[in-house]
Amino acid sequence: MTDATHTHEPHATGVSQKLNWLRAGVLGANDGIVSVASLVVGVAGATTDTPALLLAGVAGLVGGAISMALGEYVSVSSQRDSERALIAKERRELAEMPAEELEELTQLYQERGLSRDTAVKVAKELTAHDALAAHLEVELHIDQDDLVSPWQAAFSSAVAFTFGALLPLLAILLPPPEWRVPVTVVAVLIALAVTGSISARLGGASQGRAVLRLVIGGALALAATYAIGTLLGTTVV
Repeated sequence: MTDATHTHEPHATGVSQKLNWLRAGVLGANDGIVSVASLVVGVAGATTDTPALLLAGVAGLVGGAISMALGEYVSVSSQRDSERALIAKERRELAEMPAEELEELTQLYQERGLSRDTAVKVAKELTAHDALAAHLEVELHIDQDDLVSPWQAAFSSAVAFTFGALLPLLAILLPPPEWRVPVTVVAVLIALAVTGSISARLGGASQGRAVLRLVIGGALALAATYAIGTLLGTTVV
């Protein structure tokens, strides 16, 4: 069992930090597809005016990209601040109570299946090499040289949102007026199936379920906004 003085520290393995930018990118693309598609399809339900569709789509793209980037930056910055605080705390504990920290590292290796003698030997050798890195890796699952980057996550999310949003924007503008909504719906549902498959593969989840959830959710969003646009277009315009 781990020393009671460290029960408040997170010992559970988290998601790989190296995939953070890719996760943000997939989520950003998916959000760009759904939000801008819902917006332009809703407007298309009310009017076939191309400048109105262009204005709505571009406004949704720019506003959404900025919002996604800001959200990712704030979220990842909070995570990075927490990681830095844990690193500083661990460094302080190693300086103030090295014997207790060595015992804690030994116990953690025992919990992983090593015998007491082997765990003691491993803990001592790793402590002699780099005590802080050893504790961060085994105890907190943090690599101090590979902390998540809020700027990288924000940029990846904004770019992915933009590329995702371009699909429904072009799909609603390029076809003839009578084909705009059907073409956009088909393009969006195919794109959602692709992003759902990618996100499931990254997370090791079932691709079928992930794709089905996104496609059904996207279809419902498009149907709802188109119905609202049609209703407002006939009652207000």
